[in-house]
This record gives sequence, C-alpha cells and structure tokens, in this order.
Amino acid sequence: MTKQLILCDCSGTQTLNADALSKATGLGCSRVHTALCTTQVETTAAAISGGDSVICCTQEKRFFADLAAELDQPEPPLLDLRDRAGWTADTGDLLPKMSALIAEACLDVSPGKSVDVTSEGLCLILGPADLALAAAERLQDVLGVTVLLDTDKNAPPLEPMNLAPGREFDVIRGKLRRAQGALGQFQVSIDALQQLDVAGRQWSWTAARDGALSDCDLILDLRGDTPLFPAPDKREGYLRADPKNPQAVADVILAASQMVGTFEKPLYLRHEALLCAHSRAAQSGCSKCLDHCPTSAISSAGDQVSIDPMICAGCGACAALCPSGAITYDAPATDDQFRRIQTLAKAYLDAGGQNPRLLVVSPHGSEMISLAARFGRGLPADVVPLEVTALNAFGHAEILAALAAGFADVSLLLSPGIDHEVQQTELDLALAIGGAGKARLLDIADPDLLSDALYDAQVSQPLATPIRPMGSRRQITRQAAMALQPEAQQLPLPAQAPYGAVLVDQDSCTLCLSCVSLCPSGALGDNPDLPQLRFQEEACLQCGICASACPEDAISFEPRLNLDPTALSQVVLHEEEPFACVECGSLFGVKSTIEKITEKLAGKHAMFARPEMARMIQMCDDCRVQAQFHQKDSPFAGADRPKVRTTEDYLSKRRDH
Repeated sequence: MTKQLILCDCSGTQTLNADALSKATGLGCSRVHTALCTTQVETTAAAISGGDSVICCTQEKRFFADLAAELDQPEPPLLDLRDRAGWTADTGDLLPKMSALIAEACLDVSPGKSVDVTSEGLCLILGPADLALAAAERLQDVLGVTVLLDTDKNAPPLEPMNLAPGREFDVIRGKLRRAQGALGQFQVSIDALQQLDVAGRQWSWTAARDGALSDCDLILDLRGDTPLFPAPDKREGYLRADPKNPQAVADVILAASQMVGTFEKPLYLRHEALLCAHSRAAQSGCSKCLDHCPTSAISSAGDQVSIDPMICAGCGACAALCPSGAITYDAPATDDQFRRIQTLAKAYLDAGGQNPRLLVVSPHGSEMISLAARFGRGLPADVVPLEVTALNAFGHAEILAALAAGFADVSLLLSPGIDHEVQQTELDLALAIGGAGKARLLDIADPDLLSDALYDAQVSQPLATPIRPMGSRRQITRQAAMALQPEAQQLPLPAQAPYGAVLVDQDSCTLCLSCVSLCPSGALGDNPDLPQLRFQEEACLQCGICASACPEDAISFEPRLNLDPTALSQVVLHEEEPFACVECGSLFGVKSTIEKITEKLAGKHAMFARPEMARMIQMCDDCRVQAQFHQKDSPFAGADRPKVRTTEDYLSKRRDH
C-alpha cells in the first residue's frame, strides 16, 4: 500500500515543500500542517484511521500512540524531519536530505527476533544487614525476597533475636561463591549456608553446609563490592547500587519491584557455528569475539564458540570483528543495515544532492542531534544521520559500503558504553582500504561541539560512480575496495586484519599438509596428484590455525587486501618433485622427504638394518605391503600350520589294531 506523508512544520519553525517532497520521493504528501498534536488533531486521527500514513513528527510519539489506542488502531509509523533536517542554521537545500530520510524510513526492515523470559519475582538481596533488610521490607509485598547475610569474620554476626519476628521474607547466612545466568534464570552457589530455624520461641541458625545451590529471578546487590558479573550494567536482572548513595539504592529497589512478569529478550546475533575459525584439532585460532565480549556471553566450545543469548547485551563488537561471518548482527539483520546505507545515499543523490556525508549515531547520539537542533545550529544540510542499534556493529564493511554508495565521508559519534578499541580497530581497517581522511570517530559529548565539528569539517570528494555492493561482509568489502581504489593491486593492512596472505618458508616446509587438513575456510588446499600446497587468498581469514599446526614453523602471515583477480583462484605456494616407487614406479610422497628419511634410517635403525628392509622406505603403500609379506622373517608370517590328523593316524597307534 502506498504511504502518504503527513507533514507538520511545528508551528512554522521549519520549512517544508510538500510538492517538491512528493516529486522527489514518489509519495503522496499532505498539505503542511502546523499543529498535528493540538488544534489539528482531527487530521491526525483521520490519518491514523486510514492506516497508510507516515506522520512526520516523533516528538509527540506518546500522544500519537495514545490516540491510536483510542481509535483501536496500530501505532502509526513516525518520521523525524525536524530535528534531523528542518531545524538547522545551514541555508543549503534540504530537499535531498529529507528525501533520503523519507526513503530510508519507508524501507521494509525485517523485525528483530526475541524470546520470552519469565520472572516470577524471586529476588536475592545482598548487602549489609541494615540496608539489605530495609530493602527486603520495601519489596516483600511484590517480590519473593531472600536476604543473604555474608558471614564476614570482620563483621559481628547477626543473631536471630535481633531480626524482626515476621516471616514476610527469608533470611539466610553464608558466603556467595558463584553466580551465573541472567533475568529469570540466575543460579547461585553458597558456602557455609545457614538457614533460620523458626521453630519454637527462640530462633536459631542451622548448621553450616557448603555447596548449596539455588535459583532466583533477580539479584539486588547492595554490597558496594566487586560486581558479580563483568559489565554489570549490561546484565539484565542484576541490579547494583552504591550503598552510600541513598538515591541509587532507592532507584534499584524501584526497578526491582517492576521486574515481575514476562519480558521480551532480543536475540541480537545470528551464529553459524560451522563457519567459526576458533579452533581445529586443539590448535587455537581466532579469539576476537572472546577477547572483546564485555558480558562474557561468548565461551569456547571446542572447535567453535558458544553464545548465551540470555547474557548477550547486543553490543555488536563480535559481529564487526568476526573474520568468517560466523557471527552476524541480527537486530536488525546485516543485510538490512547495508540496504539502509545504500538507500540513504541513492535517494540523496537522486534528489539532486551532492557530496553527502553520513553521520552514524546510537540512540544516545540521536538525543544529541535533537538538542543541537533545538538549542544550537543543528546538522549541516549535507550531513545525513543514521541511527543504529549497536554502534560497535558498524564496522569496516559498513563504512566502506557507505563510501562506495556515494557518501563523501563517514563520521561515527561515539557514545557511553561502547568499546572504543573495537571502533578504532575497525576505523583503521576501513581507512587502510578506502583511503585516508574518509572516515573518523567523533568523541564528543556536547551538542554544540558536535555541530561545530560537522560544520568545520573538510569535505572529501565522493566516489564519482557510486556502486551498491552485495553479498557477505567480506564480499562487500572487496567490491567497495575495488571501486574506491581502482588502480591498486594490493593494499597493506594493519596487524590482526582479517584479510591477508599466507607466506611459506619453502626451505622449512616438508609438505606434510597438516595445515590443509585444519584450515577452517578452505583457503589452503592440496593437489591429489602432486606434492603441492595451494592457496586461495580471498578465502583466508588470517585465523592462525595453520601456523599453530605447522610442525616446522614454516608459516607466517602478511595482512593485506589483494584486489588482483588471482586472489580468487588457487595459487601454488610450495611444490616439490614426487618420488617414484622403486618397485612399480608410481608417484607417491615428496622426493626430498623420502631421501631424508632413507638417509637417517637406512642401516641406522633396527627396523631398517638390512638393505632390503631399508628399500621399503622407497616403496609405495601397495608394494611395501607386498615386500613385507614376502620378506624373510615377515611380520605377517606365523608358525607352520599343524598337520591334519586322520582316522588312519589314530588307528595306527592302537595296540589292538
């Protein structure tokens, strides 16, 4: 169904040209309204009831949602033209930018996947006795509360007589040894556990026991000590506050009281385990995702890695760093992200714009854009913002795709909580491939400084003939590099880049081919007819498994991006003359290796002391078996078979016969 844009200039504070927008986007546009949220609410209601309209206002999102609920209609799609384009000090043409934003908003993006997580409100509270018990009293009516009092030798033990005589919540003593899991499925292990025996008039603690296991839905940590989990702010269901900050304690108590029911947990990643290059045959390979996961949601699982979706916080660093594509971001899907980038660039250029610049932001960055628009100069007319769920997932492939699509440069506005090292690594790789000065990181927290940086920036020249590469992230990177660097054959890359060549020391390599059997991507291969080590550079992940497996330490790496067509086919890294069997003449093995073995063993080892035994080293498999079978003292030979006894033999020994 064709959508119609419902335009509003927000009380005349921005300029909108309905006819020009309709012509540029191919969509129908309403007349320009001034107050869809107040005096012209009837128009808004009619648009929502029609079901095929996009309201160009996000400030009143809650109002429009309430209005849709009153009309028994789904929430209408919203589009922000004001903060991202209309409110600006730039006097340039805003039509290309608005057209790009409209085209991107009209894309059909696959909805993210999620799984239901149920919390029944079982809450474990940790912390000093006075604070933990006070928190339990406030939560006892809405949660099933258990207070764990730490058996710290430096603190005086809390006697049962000092506890309130109520039974609204449970109190235990012990030492928390381990906690794992997330919202709705925490598991804790407690040593020296003592439960409260409430029988009789005098309560008492039971005998201590180690290794107690229990489950809970929430953990409220008021200890002010080392967090139980890495990246504690990203662990859902784990609420932590400084016990010296009463407001922080009150905030987490309020948050805990709301965490009962069924919640949707987004599934941020798609994992194709067979593509993983983590390990092969106990030889270590790529560990980039393990090294940079802030929540420890990724763990080693033999030849692959395992991802716990309940712990994953969706930062996206693993997806950007994964060399094989085994891990890809899925909220939204990677393909949708590339479509958004390319749609923004194409719509901007089709509307007559020139030299567009892409500004990639997180939700935090979108708030900065809104503040800059309301209180400052806003964004320049040629800066097109793109909000992404996870900034760390916007890696070198996405940057290069944007440059290849026609953007003059790409700026990434950093936000709190992201991994700066990952973002810098991906930026360095993108600059090495796409060219210096075409992308940058903006570590800015002030909206006015953000505007200044964008207005004062030197604009590069975009690609003269934009392309829209397709395929996997590796394929898109290669296509973009060929467009951005048409004269280059090889591009040197930073260390640890996921592209490069395998270098073989031919003096050390014995062509044992152990590297071939373990290569996870098939970049290394052999020749079934000749002693050869073959290599397809485009497929190499630079994971390092081949170097770990090489018994001669003959393999090293050169990080580079080879744009020559030869990188797509196999080339011979090392080959030697095969050895001809001394019996039948068939080719087998490597001549130099057979000669070295013969030199070292012939006449020097008990098994090859005689010339005919040493000669077996130079035979193929079939001939060697034949020679062993027919040789003197053959290991296959047994004792003479016993003579078959007949009736005559038995009767000849009888005395009466």
